[in-house]
Parts: sequence; structure tokens; C-alpha cells
Amino acid sequence: MGASFCARCRSERSRGGVVGKLRSSAGVSPRRVAGFACHQGFLYSLFYMGMNREYSIGSFAVERVELLGTLAAMVVTLVVMNVMARRAPSVREVMLERHSVIAYAVALVIGAFVPVVMGSLQTDELVFESIMVGVPWALMLLAWTRRLARGTTEKSTVEVFVGAGVGAALCFLVYLVPAPQAQWALKLLAIPSAVLLAVDMRKVDAEAEEARPEASVSTSAATDFSVKVLAGTVCFGLAAGFMEAYNSNPGTAAMASFPASLLLFVLFCAGALQALLASDVRVRGGLDGAYRLALLVMMAGFLFSPVLEGSGVPGGAIVLAGYLGLTSTLVSLFLAFSKIVAEDPARTVARGFLALFGGEAAGVMLANVSNAFALSGTTPYVIVCFAGLATLFAYLFLFTERDFKTLSEIARTADYFEEACAVIAKEAGLSKREAEILPLALRGRTSERIAGELFISKSTVDTHLRRIYAKADVHGRQELIDLGEKTAERIASR
Repeated sequence: MGASFCARCRSERSRGGVVGKLRSSAGVSPRRVAGFACHQGFLYSLFYMGMNREYSIGSFAVERVELLGTLAAMVVTLVVMNVMARRAPSVREVMLERHSVIAYAVALVIGAFVPVVMGSLQTDELVFESIMVGVPWALMLLAWTRRLARGTTEKSTVEVFVGAGVGAALCFLVYLVPAPQAQWALKLLAIPSAVLLAVDMRKVDAEAEEARPEASVSTSAATDFSVKVLAGTVCFGLAAGFMEAYNSNPGTAAMASFPASLLLFVLFCAGALQALLASDVRVRGGLDGAYRLALLVMMAGFLFSPVLEGSGVPGGAIVLAGYLGLTSTLVSLFLAFSKIVAEDPARTVARGFLALFGGEAAGVMLANVSNAFALSGTTPYVIVCFAGLATLFAYLFLFTERDFKTLSEIARTADYFEEACAVIAKEAGLSKREAEILPLALRGRTSERIAGELFISKSTVDTHLRRIYAKADVHGRQELIDLGEKTAERIASR
């Protein structure tokens, strides 16, 4: 019976018609959008608007060492948080609560101003800056993804792309200000990001906790899919790291053409949002379109790098714009996947960005090794070709468009189920416990199994079911499932 309800949910996608902007954006939180925009704007300014600093280890010179150190700190933090999810969950919860994020913001601002205050690059400064930026930023990312994951996949995706686009636009506007000190303002964006996040967390904490949804796919299927996704994500990070080390020289701007990347990325976000809000996402999905567009932009940058060398918009700038778009798409993907496997979004995102940042750090190091052993002037183009090949391999064999479409279908079904349950609970005036039992009843669970999952007696479950039937004006389980199907149809036709 539960399968028939979910099947009906899927069938309604083909009859939903065009999803208008009002419906898609309903429930999007301006507070979360503004806070996430500050979060991303801080990241963009930190990674790409500084200087390419070099650190010598004997005769070996490491370029973009500031980026490499920060990525290493992020990777270590995400590994520790994944371990703590199993070994010390209570400590992990404290690290992601609203009081902690303010401290992280202060640490981020201090770390961001280290190059401005200290100037010369010493070992102690490098370690201090990497820890003060990489550790709190990774924790802030996990806290933000928990907030973004509270809505439907569609709403969280819109919040991610709008926030990322606004953050990039802020950085672009700062570039237009002639005073060099104008960029210092971007280093302070961590503060409003943390404040808005803490306010949103306080509002959510005051509400009743919702029951964690049941996984929409089997454990084995989720594991197989997750391995492919993470392998592809490593390749994408590897390609980006190659290009980030290739695009500048020590002592110069980390990304001299970053304004062009920002402008292209803002246009990408606008295009992705247009696809999400104005197209028939119930038929062809939304994330797969953004994924396809991001990979197209990246591959265009790889292919045109030799031709655009020395121009105002070099190939590396195009690749970076595509990579920023891909990163935003991956955030939405990991949020959707956490809902599908019924897992804490912070844990899913930690695994995903561990792969992405680990691949990016490896790409930076491999590019440095390649530069150290460069034998001819063609070596930089060999690096570009290798990065493009890694991206193409991931797209064709690891993290394919079919995977994205499959994920979109499953995530959409999960969203329909949750929305239908919420509507029925509200219209029928169900209590908190009855609202917890409703989704299990719609899935066809027996009273014994519901009692076992909620740790209550079977007689209590039977009593609540009778009350649900009475409040919903139905006469049994099958009529309740029929009501769920009609509710899903009503949601689809809005």
C-alpha cells in the first residue's frame, strides 16, 4: 500500500504542468539566503581574491600554499566530524549548535586578516592561518547545510543558488571599488553569516522536532551510488586544484581574472534558477540541468585555454566559473541525498566535501610537482589537458547525468510524500504523535511495526490510528492512503 502511494506521487509529476516561480519559491527563507550569501562571499574572497603565496621546502617551491593549507585543515576537520558522528555524537552536536557558530565567525575573521597584519609568510603564520580559517569554515559549512536541508529539495536548492549568486555578486561589486581596502569588508562577512545562522537555528530549535524520514532507497543501493558520487567528486576537485595552481604565479593575484569568473558564475546561477523555477522540473528534474550546465562551462574553459591565453577572460576563469557552479550543485545534491538515505545532512555533506576538498588539495600538489619537473613550455597545456580529462572521465563513467536524474526522481518522490503528510496533518488537526504515525501508516506499516519504531505499545498505536481516521474523515487504512494520493495530486496541480 505504501508503494502504491509513492508510485502515485511519481505519476503526478507528469501531470503537474509548468511549475511557476511563485510555487517553487514559496517557503524560501530570505534570512537563510542572506546568511548563506555572506558565507559564500567570504569563501570566494578568501580563496580567490588574495595573493598567490609561495612556500619553499628545501629546493621545492609550493605555490598557492595558503589555499593548500586551508584545504588540508578543512579535510582534517571533516574527517574528525565524520568519526565523531559515531564515536562522540553529543560532542559533535555541541560543535554544531548556534552558540558555537559565533565563535567560528570570530576565528574566521582573525584568520582572514592574518596575511594583512603579518605580511611575510612564515611556517607559524601558515599553520595558524590554515587552522583559524579551515577548521571553523568547515564547521560553519556543516551547520549551514543542516539549516538548508530543513525544507524540500526544491526550496533548499533555490536557497543555495540564490545565496551563492548573491555572494558572488557582492564580491564582483567590491572589485569595482578602486580602494584596495574595500576587499577587507569581505573578510568580515563571516560575522553576519554566523549571526543570521544563529537566529535561524534559534527559531528552528524553538519548534517541535520532526521525526526523521525513512530512507527512500535500500542501504546497498545508497552505498553503490554514494561510492560513484564520491569518486566523481574527487576527480572534479582534482581538476579544479590543477587549474587553481596553474592560473597564477607566486607574488601575483591568486586569480587575476576572478572578476570574469564571478560574472560568469552569477549568470550561471541565474540560468540554473531559471531552469529550476520556470521549467517542468517534475518531468526532467532540476539538479541534472544545473549539473549539465556546470560541466559544459568547465569543459569549455579547458578546450579554449590555449586560444584564450593572455585575453581578458582566459580559459582558467571559465573553468573556475563552472567549478563554482558545480560546487553549488553538489551542495544541493548532498542535501537531497541526505534526505533520500534519511541521514543527518551534516554527515552527508561532510563526506561529499571531504572528497571535493581532498581532490582539490591533491590537484594543487600535483600541479606543483608538475611545475617543478617541467621539461618544456608545453607542460602547462599538458596540465590543462589532464584536468579536462579527469572532469570528462568523472562525467562519463563515475558521476553521470543519469545518476543525477535518478536522484532527482527519488528526491522528488520523498518531497511529495513529506508535503502530503504535512498537509493532511494540518488539515485534519493531528497531534504531534499522530503526525509521527501518519507517514508510517501511509507506507502500509502494521501496528506492531509502528509500535516498534516509535517505542510505544501496539494498543497506543491502534488508538492513535482510530483518531487519525476520525479526524481525516476516513474509514480505514486504504481510505487514508487514497486520501494521501489525492493530496499529492492536489499538491502537484498547484
